[in-house]
Amino acid sequence: MSILTIFYILAAFTLATGFLTVVSKNPIHSAIYLVLCFFSVAGHYLMFNAQFLSLVHIIVYAGAIMVLILFTIMLMNLNKENEPNKNLLSKISAAIAFGLLGFVMLATFIKTMPIIDTYKQSGQDYQSIKVLGKVLLNEYMVPFEFASVLLLVAMIGAVLLSKKSTSIQ
Repeated sequence: MSILTIFYILAAFTLATGFLTVVSKNPIHSAIYLVLCFFSVAGHYLMFNAQFLSLVHIIVYAGAIMVLILFTIMLMNLNKENEPNKNLLSKISAAIAFGLLGFVMLATFIKTMPIIDTYKQSGQDYQSIKVLGKVLLNEYMVPFEFASVLLLVAMIGAVLLSKKSTSIQ
């Protein structure tokens, strides 16, 4: 099986699970489809020979973020009776917009020429954890710290949302 065939299968699986995430009526099923989509994206990273990025993607997105999303879904206690139904016109317009977007993406993909031969070898291994750590903590120190503060604020928000309010009467 060639690399291109594996890519096409993985891309089709990614698009299918992404589509099922959006159209699924059950929020738990939608979250499970999103986890499968994350795993297929990690498969794309493996095809690009980015093993570290693939594992971090699985740990951060499929692990931590999806646990937070499932926790939020269960905390909200979504009921189908309270959710308004969409009319037929909005469903048809959404399907047409999805079809047009898919057509544009497919046309772009078909017209794009492969650029694999134009890459130049720099000789530096960016898959090395040592090189990645130097780049991340030297050149990208401020965005890295902003991301950690953002995750801390998200954790504090999740804890505050989950606490029961006790009022003294």
